[in-house]
Amino acid sequence: MHARVVAAATAALVGTTVLTPSSPVRAAGAPQRPVVVAHRGACTHAPENTLPAVDRAAALGVGWVENDVQRTKDGELVVVHDESLSRTTNAEQVFPHRAPWKVKDFTAAEIARLDAGSWFSPAYAGTRVPTLRQYLRRAERVHERLLLEVKNPELYPGIERQILKVLGDEGWLDRRHVTGRLIVQSFSAGSVRTVHALEPAVETALLGSPATAQLPRYAGFADLINPSYTALSAAYVSAVHALTGPHGKPMKVFAWTIDDASRARTAAGYGVDGIISDAPDTVGTALDAA
Repeated sequence: MHARVVAAATAALVGTTVLTPSSPVRAAGAPQRPVVVAHRGACTHAPENTLPAVDRAAALGVGWVENDVQRTKDGELVVVHDESLSRTTNAEQVFPHRAPWKVKDFTAAEIARLDAGSWFSPAYAGTRVPTLRQYLRRAERVHERLLLEVKNPELYPGIERQILKVLGDEGWLDRRHVTGRLIVQSFSAGSVRTVHALEPAVETALLGSPATAQLPRYAGFADLINPSYTALSAAYVSAVHALTGPHGKPMKVFAWTIDDASRARTAAGYGVDGIISDAPDTVGTALDAA
């Protein structure tokens, strides 16, 4: 890990949360270095949303990983991005008559049979789709912080409560985790609102870019607004920062998905608090050199 990253992480941990912005710095027009989040793990180095991707993020010195959580037919929470298993596993070969191979139509045991690594590289043949419990344990082991996305919540009624139950069972709802190591996000405002209502201590984020005039309606239950880079501007970031979130702190912005040095520096200049990236090592190096 670069020395500046270590210093920033150490300083952040002294405070109440690693994400707490420094108002005096921001007011002086010199935003602090954004947090870098490895999107779906270090997904340019290992198969996305797998345990090796968590390991690679840690090896690269990236302190945050992002993942996507869905639910199997028999109620197990698994970490996979797409609604269908076909892109990132060999589901079509193992279950040729089960099109369109949706996560929700397969049991946990069936998904556990799938190869989630060969599509990426023969070196990762036999890599499995992890359960949420497995993912949390690996992230804990390698000291990663977690940006957890509730994926397609409309397909999985009650998934928010179930995710929080697993987080609690695995020790991720204690003070150490909820004050700097965990954020739960979703494109669904209803899902984010539900997470906040069920577990108010957890930091939450709304994915997307609501109109500036609509931002205050989200401040009661979302600590962050996480827009696409294409919707980003300095004015929008400032509008989010001007609001106070549910934990009594300025709302924050994590922008996605930024993979090149130029855009990373531009986003940092806008004052974003975090950058979600498929190339977190490239982005981190660019920010350190800025």
